[in-house]
Amino acid sequence: MTELGREKLRTVFGEAAERYDRCRPGYPAELFDDLGTIGPRSRVLEIGCGTGQATLSLARLGCAIVAVELSTDMAAIARQHLVGFPTAQVVVSAFEDWTLPAAGFDIVLSATAFHWLDLAVRTSKAADALCPGGTLAVISTHHIAGGTESFFAEVQECYERFDPTTPPGLRLSASGDVPTDSTEIDESRRFGPVQFRRYEWEQTYSTHEYIDLLLTYSGHRAMPPAQQTGLLNCISNLIDTGYGGRITKRYMTQLATAHRTS
Repeated sequence: MTELGREKLRTVFGEAAERYDRCRPGYPAELFDDLGTIGPRSRVLEIGCGTGQATLSLARLGCAIVAVELSTDMAAIARQHLVGFPTAQVVVSAFEDWTLPAAGFDIVLSATAFHWLDLAVRTSKAADALCPGGTLAVISTHHIAGGTESFFAEVQECYERFDPTTPPGLRLSASGDVPTDSTEIDESRRFGPVQFRRYEWEQTYSTHEYIDLLLTYSGHRAMPPAQQTGLLNCISNLIDTGYGGRITKRYMTQLATAHRTS
């Protein structure tokens, strides 16, 4: 992805902030347990909090949170969710432009947002934000094989018809085939070894709910209107006629953690 393309696509989520808040799933509860010593005394910087899917879980643990979010509309919804948690604040800014406070954080966390940050800045600035020994936690979400498998094989025909960039015969990867890549963090020389943890789970959607979800994805939102309409109508028809109006999607959430060295 070019720098121009990344800058354009990462702004489209704010155009559908309420839909994003309504449709995007949260994160497994055990993931936050696996962050280790986190609680009322923990100072957390969250990068790209969106509408607060991860932020609320952190706030319930009593953390003191500064959440940085690019979109004004998404930040406003996150603030609504955090009413009643006075130790959590949301700042509207691109992380790359945000001035780090003098005091370091115990945890810098980014949930499904780290890949949208400037590659030249994100890892070094995250390290700068941490206290020595503090934890960088990067959460990513992957759609993997499972759930209503036949639907996800058949739906590729819709994508191939309406999105010419779709590779022919594309199929979902099994969880074990999703790579773990610590190269960027390792090469920064600012962190110790990266640890990976994985959590698999499923969610069932009605036709309307699934189309709503697709309209929160940057690639779908960026499609030309005629292509987008054709694709979504094709998918809706397949779910309604072939799957009784309901399909199940299997997710794998991956947590990568590394401790800042002295």
